Amino acid sequence: MPLTADVKTELAAMRDPRPAARVAEVTAILRFAGGLHSIAGRVAVEAEVDSEILARRVARELVEIYGVRPELARIQASGGRDGATFAVRVREGGETLARQTGLLDQRRRPVRGLPNRLTTGSRPDLAALWRGAFLAAGSLSDPGRSAALEISCPSPEAAMALVGAAHRLGIAAKAREVRGIPRVVVRDGEAIRQTLAEMGATRTADTWDQMRQRREVRAGVNRLVNFDDANLRRSAQAAVAACARVERALEILGGEVPDHLKQAGDLRLAHRDASLDELGHHADPPLTKDAVAGRIRRLLAMADKKAAAEGLPDTESAVPAGLSD
Repeated sequence: MPLTADVKTELAAMRDPRPAARVAEVTAILRFAGGLHSIAGRVAVEAEVDSEILARRVARELVEIYGVRPELARIQASGGRDGATFAVRVREGGETLARQTGLLDQRRRPVRGLPNRLTTGSRPDLAALWRGAFLAAGSLSDPGRSAALEISCPSPEAAMALVGAAHRLGIAAKAREVRGIPRVVVRDGEAIRQTLAEMGATRTADTWDQMRQRREVRAGVNRLVNFDDANLRRSAQAAVAACARVERALEILGGEVPDHLKQAGDLRLAHRDASLDELGHHADPPLTKDAVAGRIRRLLAMADKKAAAEGLPDTESAVPAGLSD
C-alpha cells in the first residue's frame, strides 16, 4: 500500500534524540519484527524488516545503545510477503540484549507482552513505542469505509500492551484476531490522523486527512446528486401520469367539460413539465397553485364518475404501466 510506504519512509527518517524514546522504539521493533532463536545453545536476537534503511537504523541503534555488533543480511521475505526483507541479527551477546530489551525475563523465559516500563512511560516514549511497532509490522489503508491503521502483533499480550499505550495517548485502538494473527486496529478517521501525528509522520497525517476530507466531500456531493436525480425522476414520472389522466378525462367528458376545468386541463397538457404554480401564471387571468390543483382534481373526478356510470375505463387506465401509485 503506497500510504504504508510513505508512513514508514517518514518515520525511518526521523530520530528522537531522547535515550528513553530510542530504547522504546528499538525494543518495539525487535518485539514486533523479531524473535529469539537458539543457535548452538546460545540465544540470538533477530529482527526482520522490509527496508535496508530501517535495518541499518536498527543496527546503528543497537550498537550505540547496547554496544552489540549486529549482522545484516538480505533474505527472502517470509510469511507470504513479497520481495526481499532485511534481517538484523545479534548472536554475540544475544541473551544479554534479550534481557535488556525485555524479550527474556530473569528466568530466561520469553516475554509475550511488552516491558511494563515502556507501556507506562512518558508520552514521547509511548509515541516511540508505537513508532517502532508500526515500522516493524504496521499498515495504513486509504480513507474510506474500510480505512484502518493496523499493526500485526506477535502475541495477544503484545497487542493488549500496545492498546494500553494507545489509550494513554488518547487514541481509540482495539485488539482483535484476524486469521489467527493478533492485530491492533485504529479505525476512526480522526484517531488515525492523531496516531500518525503522535508517531511523527506529520506529513503523511496531513496527506491522509486531506484525502479523507476530499472523499467525504465527494461522497456528500454524490448523495446530493443521487437525491436530486431521484427527485427529478419522480417529478417526471408524476408529470407523465398527470398528463395521461388529463388527456383521458377530456376524452371521456368530450363537450360536457366545463370551460374553467377544460382551461386547467389544457394548461396541464400545454406545459407538461411546469409546476402547478407555473401553470397558474400561464392562465388568463392568472390562478393560484391551489386553484389550478383544485380544478384538475375536479376534472379527473368528474371524468371518473362518468366512466364508472357508463362502464368505461377511467382516467387511471391511461397511466403507463409502472407510473401508477
